[in-house]
Amino acid sequence: MSQERQSLFQQTGVSPAGMQQLVATHGFSPALAKELNLPLTSEKVPLNYALILFPGFQALDVFGPLDILNMIAQLIPLNLYILGPTLDPISTSAFNNLSGANFSQTLQPTHTFASPPSNIEVLLIPGGLGTLYPENTASALEFLKATFPQVPQTITVCTGSALLAQTGHLDNRRATSNKSLWAWVKSQGPAVQWVEKARWVQDGNLWTSSGISAGMDCVYAFAEEAYGKGLAEFVRVMGEYERHEDSKWDPFAEVWGLGGEVENGESTGK
Repeated sequence: MSQERQSLFQQTGVSPAGMQQLVATHGFSPALAKELNLPLTSEKVPLNYALILFPGFQALDVFGPLDILNMIAQLIPLNLYILGPTLDPISTSAFNNLSGANFSQTLQPTHTFASPPSNIEVLLIPGGLGTLYPENTASALEFLKATFPQVPQTITVCTGSALLAQTGHLDNRRATSNKSLWAWVKSQGPAVQWVEKARWVQDGNLWTSSGISAGMDCVYAFAEEAYGKGLAEFVRVMGEYERHEDSKWDPFAEVWGLGGEVENGESTGK
């Protein structure tokens, strides 16, 4: 048995066979969480999430983090709001589909940027090719300018941090983003303390991840802080995900010729 599997079963005090029986009996449910005595970081945990969408969002930027939160929501009563310019479905395909492919997915907003819910506790901001086109993100940008300062926690994935940087709210804060578009990302927020070599960066209540798949590691780290290590580890093992727990693990910085000197545990980005 691997050390990481031991970690989960040692935390819960339940054997692998016993765990399988409990999941088969209770499914993913509050009853299962009670049986496993999964600890929470505190009684006051974030429950209300708002996902920001625009045409050309990256699918895994959205669905990777959401799948982790979907599983957590079977144990804790989370709420998800999906925000867009209108209530029309929003596609992963940017308007400049040069290949002529008919291959994309859509999500249906629950709210518009003009009429958002009042109880947002966590903003989820994906990236994607759509962030390269101002006409795709104009309404999202205006919403973030007005809303970001009032929201307790924010998570960006990939070039979602570049979008948020355009508001000026990231000035003098540490953040990272997709390394394949690093020069463009930096141009969107010259006053941001961009960290070149990082899987994700936490700066207080702001969590920013590197490109696409890195969003899942970032959200696992967020979930561990918000809901407790036991719950985060349970969801990880049930999802059969090999998580990177070191925020400085970033082989793609080297691929793209990045990765400045390390200072206080993070690269300087210089």
